Amino acid sequence: MNFFKTAILLGALSAVLLIGGEMLAGPQGLQMALFGAVFMNGLAYFFSDKIALAMSGARAVTREQAPRLFGITERLCGKAGLPLPKLYVIPEQAPNAFATGRSPRHASVAVTAGLLELMSEDEVEGVIAHELAHVKNYDILTASVAATIAAAITFLSRMALFFGGGSRDDNRGGHPIAALAMLFLAPFAAVILQLWISRTREFAADATAAKIVGHPYGLVKALEKLGYYNKKLPMDVAPATASLFIVAPLSGQSFFEWFSTHPPLEKRIAALRDMSVTP
Repeated sequence: MNFFKTAILLGALSAVLLIGGEMLAGPQGLQMALFGAVFMNGLAYFFSDKIALAMSGARAVTREQAPRLFGITERLCGKAGLPLPKLYVIPEQAPNAFATGRSPRHASVAVTAGLLELMSEDEVEGVIAHELAHVKNYDILTASVAATIAAAITFLSRMALFFGGGSRDDNRGGHPIAALAMLFLAPFAAVILQLWISRTREFAADATAAKIVGHPYGLVKALEKLGYYNKKLPMDVAPATASLFIVAPLSGQSFFEWFSTHPPLEKRIAALRDMSVTP
């Protein structure tokens, strides 16, 4: 069900982009929007992981530098049937983590130094299992595609401001009212759809993580602790990477629930507690 929801939402994002391009500049605008989506998705496919790691300040670590992290990740990869990802540590005291990469063979998992210091063994295991679930479910690629389509929509709306949507007398062009709609409504629709995709995948990753470990209890305790510490120690990260983390790192700001990159922790914890997991 989550797969189909995500597919529908990605299709809706693409439709907003393509329809917006046609509204703005007719058939030429449609072609331009399609080319832009393909080009930006190609960039995201190959380089989104490197960009996310660089923006977060993550540093690659060796087995000697982080034996506990390697041991837990190797054990979980064996259970999940995944290759060992590249491992990184972010020099931040707030506990958090994210995964990135276009496929299981090109995946990276980054955790903060604070997470390794503040979490118990089973809590770290729950967090790593959640990130490996994103890898297993190809959520990283999905999020990258959604983000780049949303960025293309925003770029297209800016073009509407400069070009005005074409002339009323030009049947091949768009309409000034359409240009205004693209300017204000399309970016809003893109953001909402992107957030829904992110939130849907978090519930699915929690469930998959519990199945990988064999129970949800470590992840439940980790989410409770993550919520507590991220209120005390909010991370200073780029908004573009916020959706990648296991919990929203911008907790120092106030958002309406609909505009959050993550579902409420209380709902995630309740869903995990309701699970009946068979090892």
